[in-house]
Amino acid sequence: MNKPLTRDELAKKVAADISPGSYVNLGIGQPTKVADYLRPEQNITLHTENGMLGMGPEAQDSQVDEDLINAGKIPVTETPGASYFHHADSFAMMRGGHLDVCVLGAFQVSARGDLANWSTGSPDSIPAVGGAMDLAVGAKAVFVMMSLFAKDGTAKIVPDLTYPVTGLGCVTRIYTDHGVFLLSGSGASSTLILHEAFGLPAEEIAARLDVEVQLDHKLGSSAEAHFQSPVQPV
Repeated sequence: MNKPLTRDELAKKVAADISPGSYVNLGIGQPTKVADYLRPEQNITLHTENGMLGMGPEAQDSQVDEDLINAGKIPVTETPGASYFHHADSFAMMRGGHLDVCVLGAFQVSARGDLANWSTGSPDSIPAVGGAMDLAVGAKAVFVMMSLFAKDGTAKIVPDLTYPVTGLGCVTRIYTDHGVFLLSGSGASSTLILHEAFGLPAEEIAARLDVEVQLDHKLGSSAEAHFQSPVQPV
């Protein structure tokens, strides 16, 4: 049986699905790894919330400059032609619909594409949603990266969010260690499609979610799903 994807394998898959020439923001946490798997020929420009266009992969060893970090405070590199600007200008880009894709982590995603990714509601949670809200509603496409199941085995794709909301109906695709899900339509008419499956049979993944899931026709009814072709890039 094939295995669930590692974080690096998941980041590589997300990177491959981003269209060439896109302007992209990578959220804090798992999404930052995507930068390490973008190919030069994709000509993708990375935007950071703290005011940079042209972010490169994570800095290593002698590349580290403590003044050159992403929004998650991770040292990064810059690509040729990189530019820097005020925080307010960065948010204007986010809110103005100038980003083609943002990749965000999540605590929960509803079957309608609602996103919860900034707080679990616990007393020690961060006090405010921050730029995630602006990215979720401002980007043309929102990709989520997360584990499909929590430590207690419950699914993170849910009928309705139980954590504080980041954005409603904003998620386009969900990339998880056990499967890639596409969201088609919006609101009550949205459809959740399991496009690829890893580590478990597609039917078992669908059965463990408390939401209606359609299997991509390419998965068929095989005991184990292997889908080799990439998702059509946005």
